[in-house]
Amino acid sequence: MLGDMDHGTDHGHSQHDGHEHEHSPAPAAAADPACALAHGELDPTAERRTLVAVFASPVARYLLHFGRDLGYQTVLVDPDPAQVTVDDKAHADAVATAIGPDVIDRATDVVVTDHDRAELGPMLRDALGQPARWIGVMGSLRHTAPHLEALRRLGVGEPEIARVHRPIGLNIGSRTPPEIAVATLAGLLADRAGRPGGFAF
Repeated sequence: MLGDMDHGTDHGHSQHDGHEHEHSPAPAAAADPACALAHGELDPTAERRTLVAVFASPVARYLLHFGRDLGYQTVLVDPDPAQVTVDDKAHADAVATAIGPDVIDRATDVVVTDHDRAELGPMLRDALGQPARWIGVMGSLRHTAPHLEALRRLGVGEPEIARVHRPIGLNIGSRTPPEIAVATLAGLLADRAGRPGGFAF
């Protein structure tokens, strides 16, 4: 205790034992990994993850753009190379025309960005044939989900069809392509973390 110390003695010696007292600094609080990540002190890409955007579209461009910043390896898949522009490729780490084991593994999230394309059924069937972590199709509940009939016509079973998420993304009132991409990615991050995706209190 400070009251037991003789502040008038030379060299900080104690009156009691004649030895100098060394004061250890208080133990530092344990570092918060979340704070370290926010300050850029840890590598957010330590968890390997891949984002596959199926079909070139304005939403796909923003998904790949923002996804890369979030630590995803980004892949654009479109079976029709004529649909893919330079802008579509700008934020893709890879571009493919088909879905297979070289594109999807267990760390992969797949987002189909155009439910009106004629290739919807085959592309989803091929995605379901791989061990993707998550598969979803953009679309509103106000309209019939076109992927259901497309997959049934191809002979895909109901348990596999049930793996496909629709609608996707958090309900933030998104309307524009970048807003839809933000809502979709936020939903993927919440799903990966097992969180509900509401406000943090």
